[in-house]
Amino acid sequence: MQAKRGRPRSTETQQSILSAAYELLLQEGFAAITIEKMAERAKVSKATIYKWWPNKAAVVMDGFMSAASERLPVPDTGSVFDDITIHAVNLTRFLTSREGHIITQLLGEGQFDEALAESYRIRYFQPRRLEARKLIEQGVHRGELQENLDIEICIDLIYGPIFYRLLVTGAELNDAYVQQLVVKAFEGISECD
Repeated sequence: MQAKRGRPRSTETQQSILSAAYELLLQEGFAAITIEKMAERAKVSKATIYKWWPNKAAVVMDGFMSAASERLPVPDTGSVFDDITIHAVNLTRFLTSREGHIITQLLGEGQFDEALAESYRIRYFQPRRLEARKLIEQGVHRGELQENLDIEICIDLIYGPIFYRLLVTGAELNDAYVQQLVVKAFEGISECD
């Protein structure tokens, strides 16, 4: 007897759900979103949503990432300094945009919702960190940076202050600040040679 096979994911249906989640996030905020509201807006059943996502947080983060991913292209200029500067500036511009303010809301909500915290770590922050890692690794392979460089510390050194200003101090985040931050970080990285 053959095992039953489920219907393949319909990208149109899936995109409809992601769009509904994102629209609700912008309009109502994370706390007010329910699976029922997403299902109603996407014109699908709750079971359809649960078939593809384990919880509300996962759908919302995937909806957010689907809408936001085109705003965060990964540069490849041939220079690790330029690539990291562009990457960090683009990230900062996004974080300070209307859509980016959703990240701060989600981070706040994540303090009380472990599923949401797990979802934004996996779906948003880990991919951004991996992008930065790859950019720095390219710089190491091209001989622009030392081979024994602690890449994780470099990422924290460059991107940590952005999130510190965003989430803790509320100090201004702009292109000039980020460019200066990257210059200072690379001065420190170079002194380790």
